[in-house]
Amino acid sequence: MEFSSHSRVWIYQSDRELTASEAQEAQVLLDNFTRSWTAHNNQLLAKAEIRYNRFLILFVDESQAGASGCSIDKSVHFMKQLEHHFGINLFDRFNLAYRDGEIVRSAPRQQFEDLIKEGKINGDTLVFNNVVQNITDLNTKWEVPFKESWHMQIFGDLI
Repeated sequence: MEFSSHSRVWIYQSDRELTASEAQEAQVLLDNFTRSWTAHNNQLLAKAEIRYNRFLILFVDESQAGASGCSIDKSVHFMKQLEHHFGINLFDRFNLAYRDGEIVRSAPRQQFEDLIKEGKINGDTLVFNNVVQNITDLNTKWEVPFKESWHMQIFGDLI
């Protein structure tokens, strides 16, 4: 199934890495949800994927039917069910993800600030911009150097 580059995306970041078996189970649950996801009784052209066993990403190609407030509410409700099922937090926007070499890590805001002050996170550290809104931005602006991200506006004075 080919999705338009303008397809909407919603990224939910777990506060911990899912185990391989949890990721596999979560993918099945996500696939079941996206197959039945509707907006005003219209089937959405939707899919989901898990990246790095940490990011749960929903995609909707709105060329067929657009996501509505009610359909977005359905997805939020579903993601809250996943949180409960797996014992994870998907809604803490200040649990910040970054790369430590090949490993994706996350840290609460204060710990993230401490890592910057210690020099463990710097302007070249890759960070994740989970507020991207479409596939094009997911592919080009999601995983970017700290110095080119929104993180710089908030934490840049610590570098």
